[in-house]
Amino acid sequence: MTVMQGIIDSVNNILWTYVLIAVLLGAGVYFTVATRFVQFRYLKEMVKVLGDKTVVPDGMKSISSFKSFSIGAATRIGTGNLAGVAVAIVIGGPGAVFWMWIVALLGGATSFIESTLAQVYKVRDGNAYRGGPAYYIEKGLNKRWLGIVFAVLIAITFGLIFNSVQSNTISLAFESAFGIDRLIVGGIVTVLTGLIIFGGVHRIASFSSVIVPIMAVLYISIALVVIAMNFTQIPAVFMTIINSAFGFEQALGGGIGAAIMQGVRRGLFSNEAGMGSAPNAAATANVSHPAKQGFIQTLGVYVDTLIVCSATAFIILVNTDYQASGLEGIELLQSSLSAQVGDWAGIFIAAAIFMFAFSSIIGSYYYGETNIEFIRKNKTALNVYRVLTMGLVMFGSYASLGMVWSMADVFMALMTLINIIGIVLLSGIAIKVLKDYEAQRLQGLDPIFKPKSLGIENTECWDEVRETIEKDADEKVS
Repeated sequence: MTVMQGIIDSVNNILWTYVLIAVLLGAGVYFTVATRFVQFRYLKEMVKVLGDKTVVPDGMKSISSFKSFSIGAATRIGTGNLAGVAVAIVIGGPGAVFWMWIVALLGGATSFIESTLAQVYKVRDGNAYRGGPAYYIEKGLNKRWLGIVFAVLIAITFGLIFNSVQSNTISLAFESAFGIDRLIVGGIVTVLTGLIIFGGVHRIASFSSVIVPIMAVLYISIALVVIAMNFTQIPAVFMTIINSAFGFEQALGGGIGAAIMQGVRRGLFSNEAGMGSAPNAAATANVSHPAKQGFIQTLGVYVDTLIVCSATAFIILVNTDYQASGLEGIELLQSSLSAQVGDWAGIFIAAAIFMFAFSSIIGSYYYGETNIEFIRKNKTALNVYRVLTMGLVMFGSYASLGMVWSMADVFMALMTLINIIGIVLLSGIAIKVLKDYEAQRLQGLDPIFKPKSLGIENTECWDEVRETIEKDADEKVS
């Protein structure tokens, strides 16, 4: 296990030190400029389309913009926001938080591009839509083999490895708060996972649309209480973050490099912008124009990192002796919050992490499912994958924290590289879609996507969407 850990860590260092940071930040800058700062110009539009009217063609079941947002948020808002932020601060220092913010601000444009493309090239599967990087790589780039490689990576990364990370954090939190054996916690989580994932995408969407808002509001509320209790320390916390990100002492000690690496790595794990995961959720929505899901998933990046991750960082950093505790991961967050509001905080964090991480398990499984079906539609293969997912949830509940996180980092890096290459090559399509949306908005219209008029091919779902909208309009007139 020690040799394997060393190999994985070496691969991680190469990917993250020399490749991923440059690719992620570079792509974010490129998309920001190419879209004329779409992630900042359309903040109001992001909120507006969240409650957009659902367009449901005959034979389809409705998955609204809000439900697709919730599926995406379910995987984003998980252990990366709690344990991941704690890990980043311990290893990279407070400056890592600054680089998480940068990843989110630049990643908003990246998320817009990838989620818009997922809608453009989505496919119909029975009474639901499916899509994501594997689909737009095949249809947009005519590279099915590369789509299959991505599909295999995301199925392993999310349905299996990431779900091990989530169950690992749940079991540690419950062991710390209640003294419950991690195997018992793992068994309970595994059974609950099976009950949801065998119900299909509509059960997953319904579950996520209820749990995600509740858990987010509860956690943000307790963070606001801590902020109110330590209001005078807010400037000091911000200065600690900025100084650690750019300070002279950190530069001499190599701390800036560590802060950047951990901030980018944990920022990506948290908000997933550019990773190619959220587009799988974006593709499920019944909307009139692909850009609407681009806006909605960009909003998800902001909620995840700028609000939830920042809340975690403040809870930890307001305790100036956090380094002396010797704790890491979720246990550091539990200890930090307990120091602020009392011992009951450990129980609250255990409950919060259960809701955050369990919803992430469900959303992550769906990402794997939709890519398994991309490779080959086979009921037996899908059921085997479901059983494997449950097995890895159980395994993660008692596995080594370092091993699980290291494996997650390697697979996350590989799938991110493939997705970034794909969306850079297809970015012209997404920008054309954005301009079409803007032109229709200027005319006072609720934008409708007509790909043929834009010269976009292989968009098999959009004729029925347009026909449904026109039919509804005719019925209202008559």
